Amino acid sequence: MGMDYTPKEIAEITIQKGVEKASMSLPNMFYLGFLGGAFISLGFLGCIRMMGTMPEEWGSLVTFMGASVFPLGLILILLGGGELVTGNMMSVSMSYMAKKVRLMQLIRNWFWITLFNLLGALFVAYFFGHFLGLTEGAFLEKTVQTANGKVTATFWQALVSGIGCNWLVAMAVWLCTGAKTFIGKTLAIWFPIMAFVLIGFQHVVANMFIIPAAIFAGELSWLLFIKNILPVFLGNAIGAVIFVSMFYFNAYIKVKNEDQHKSNV
Repeated sequence: MGMDYTPKEIAEITIQKGVEKASMSLPNMFYLGFLGGAFISLGFLGCIRMMGTMPEEWGSLVTFMGASVFPLGLILILLGGGELVTGNMMSVSMSYMAKKVRLMQLIRNWFWITLFNLLGALFVAYFFGHFLGLTEGAFLEKTVQTANGKVTATFWQALVSGIGCNWLVAMAVWLCTGAKTFIGKTLAIWFPIMAFVLIGFQHVVANMFIIPAAIFAGELSWLLFIKNILPVFLGNAIGAVIFVSMFYFNAYIKVKNEDQHKSNV
């Protein structure tokens, strides 16, 4: 069993994982991508059910309670199996920087996983949220309020918020990779995810659940959904690619490669 991995070892494992993700078959991307979207949505659904009817005067304690159940989604994905585009933005891009993955492979992975994440999220939003009424009735106000908070952000606000979000989500994936036990992985995921929800950052796949949940209830529109998803997707990509992949690649991998090169000369 041994100790958990060091950050340098995490970087190497992440590159290897990115290569595996980039070479996945389409059916596999469908199964695991659908699960990824559904699991994030189930975490968000739990969050809405937790916060939904709490008294307003409890203030940010309500947000804290909701944020504490949200990590369920990423725990299910990383421990149970699932593909999430926001995590792949970090791992596949790092493999690309290491020249182990081609740009077209990266684009293919991000495209299909995003699409299948969307299907999983819409499934949960429609059947559990709308058909069962779990995001409606007494919970409708919280659902619409939360979705409204996402779509009322300007393009640049949504983009910057997306950066903050996926910096933390990619770190949750990173820390989870470093832990070797289920309990270690769970704790590694818990705090960064709880923090991003508590702060109020925007996550593209979470938004694929909450905004449609409001739309299915007869509020908001698909145009607002699209106008939100694009900047949040871009922000999430920047957060993962620049602040996690690039920084750690430069710190742990590039330096090592340059040192090896010098010793070979």
